[in-house]
Amino acid sequence: MDRIKQTAGKILAVDFGDVRTGLAVSDISRFLASGIGYISPGGIEKTADAVSDIAKEQRVSAIIVGLPKNMDGSEGARAERCKKFARMVEERCGLPVAMFDERMTTMTASRYLNETNTRGSKRKQVIDTLSAQIILQNCLDRLKNM
Repeated sequence: MDRIKQTAGKILAVDFGDVRTGLAVSDISRFLASGIGYISPGGIEKTADAVSDIAKEQRVSAIIVGLPKNMDGSEGARAERCKKFARMVEERCGLPVAMFDERMTTMTASRYLNETNTRGSKRKQVIDTLSAQIILQNCLDRLKNM
């Protein structure tokens, strides 16, 4: 997080998934996170390429990748895959990339979608984006308090 704190400007958040990868971007003042959709390029390499391209298009100065930890704080195979993905993105775009604990974000997103009665295919279309937005907003809040 220190590397991210040392930068200025927008941050891109990525909720990496094997099928869909959710994306969110902050405003330039790093106050508010906004979901910008999801991508499904297929495979870790193509997804890393796509995220690097989006980072350039959005003119971000840093990238956050969600780190899926177990509730006890340990990391499993999924966390290792996300770390590998983060390294690939950093190599491609040359921007600082940091991991951010994403525990509870999918549950928070699901709760919100339940409250708004979002169901079926519409739910699948927004849950990854919403998860990325929650990860980013949590990160922005932490950066403010650092």
